[in-house]
Amino acid sequence: MASEESVKRCSRCKELKPRAAFASNKSARDGLQAYCRDCWAAYHQARQLAKGRNGRPRVETPEGHKFCRGCGEIKPHSEWHRNATASDGLATCCKTCKAARGKQGHLKRQYGMTEAERDEMVTSQMGLCAICLKAPAVHVDHCHKTGRVRGVLCFNCNSAIGKLGDDPDAVRRAAAYLEGIAWKPTLVAPGVYQLPS
Repeated sequence: MASEESVKRCSRCKELKPRAAFASNKSARDGLQAYCRDCWAAYHQARQLAKGRNGRPRVETPEGHKFCRGCGEIKPHSEWHRNATASDGLATCCKTCKAARGKQGHLKRQYGMTEAERDEMVTSQMGLCAICLKAPAVHVDHCHKTGRVRGVLCFNCNSAIGKLGDDPDAVRRAAAYLEGIAWKPTLVAPGVYQLPS
């Protein structure tokens, strides 16, 4: 028989249940809600329907799993981030959905575009990097001065133009260097150099 301190009687279904079956309530004497989690969910659902709101149907999940309302799948607890403030200690959506929401938010905040607009740009480039025309286009490139989106590049091309400081002259010198025309500065006046013709 379980000790008095490890169980509690639900005031709705009148069953003795372990303390873990009750959500916390700091204002209650024992620190737990009066209704067990199952009864509280049913009570809340009934109240929402009575108010004319479309309540979410309760999805039965096996032990150690949770239903994600984002993707509609039941996933094990390992697929969820921790959330100490939630009653079950887990985030409201799975890691996959959270990552997708994060990408959407980043595109909107950083570039002022939606995923559909980015995908349309990638399609117009036939799915390839706008510079090398070989690798898949995955990184949105923008002008750091104006914020205008220029295109979608592969990782290598995006980091290459970034390392060249987004400077068209530096890129031209790099192209000339690759073509065998090394830039050898000719001093024509103090601090003034001439490019080879």
